[in-house]
Amino acid sequence: MTKRDLVVQISRETGLIQEDVYAVIQKTLDHITEALGKGEHIELREFGVFDVCIRKARVGRNPNRPEHTVPIPERKVVKFKAGKRMKETIAATAAAPAG
Repeated sequence: MTKRDLVVQISRETGLIQEDVYAVIQKTLDHITEALGKGEHIELREFGVFDVCIRKARVGRNPNRPEHTVPIPERKVVKFKAGKRMKETIAATAAAPAG
């Protein structure tokens, strides 16, 4: 699902025009990104939690030339942990028989 698909679906369900739905979704994503950029913790109840973590420096190797090593510096990454409702929904979908 793309952002566009999400906008169309929400617009259909709410009766709001797509431009307004897009503006709200984009502003939400902008604020989440800005907060994560500051290292803040984002918690959306029943959906999940976004956290900024530090990935340690390590040595990488080119699979085509494993004798050459490349130092990979320490960096910040975003981790996501699914919330209770999301876990339950996914588990129920995975447990349902296909077809």
